[in-house]
Amino acid sequence: MQLIPAIDLKDGHCVRLKQGDMGQSTTFGEDPAAMAQSWLDKGARRLHLVDLNGAFAGKPQNFAAIKKILAAVGSDIPVQLGGGIRDLDTIERYIDAGLQYVIIGTAAIKNPGFLQDACTAFPGHIIVGLDAKEGKVATDGWSKLTKHDVIDIAKKFEGYGVESIIYTDIGRDGMLSGINIDATVKLAQALTIPVIASGGLSNMADIEKLCQVESEGIEGVICGRAIYSGDLDFAAAQVRADELNG
Repeated sequence: MQLIPAIDLKDGHCVRLKQGDMGQSTTFGEDPAAMAQSWLDKGARRLHLVDLNGAFAGKPQNFAAIKKILAAVGSDIPVQLGGGIRDLDTIERYIDAGLQYVIIGTAAIKNPGFLQDACTAFPGHIIVGLDAKEGKVATDGWSKLTKHDVIDIAKKFEGYGVESIIYTDIGRDGMLSGINIDATVKLAQALTIPVIASGGLSNMADIEKLCQVESEGIEGVICGRAIYSGDLDFAAAQVRADELNG
């Protein structure tokens, strides 16, 4: 089970939002590259970056900070990024800069042809981020709830050749209220590609519960507010996950 620290970027700083609200942000660091290195030092095997400004603008807004992070971690661990990725040129630019995985969210729902093209052009590099509430997919920074069923759309994207799915329960994200394990397992069981859990991770008990269902196809979990607030000791949690899953 990979524990994947999230570094959310807003105006070049590391922040966390509550329920995707740009007006409710807490700054956790002024130097994203140093933050990335600190998670590497604590045993992270993968990093999750979000260009928050990019997600709302629809195009990259924190490229300078992202390049510094990629330079800091080098080829030590894979880095994945979401936020404002709407065209193939942007994907190529990020991969050329050293990014391993590009996460497509809203654009995958609104423009599935783009997702299909991306999977064809950059095989093995495309992850889809599905944000959902009560089984339905949300888009546009969670502001719009669609009628799309999460499992149906994930199966469709699996057919396109996406590498994995990041599943976020948006009712829980940034609230430290616990991962929605049942919904995550249900999605993983319906797919053959891996699922990465996200949204609401709060403590070591959540890690232990996820490790119990890792064999269902859940390869990792994105760690956000809990590892910044101190509710979860990241290094200890990764050690515990390794103990449980050998």
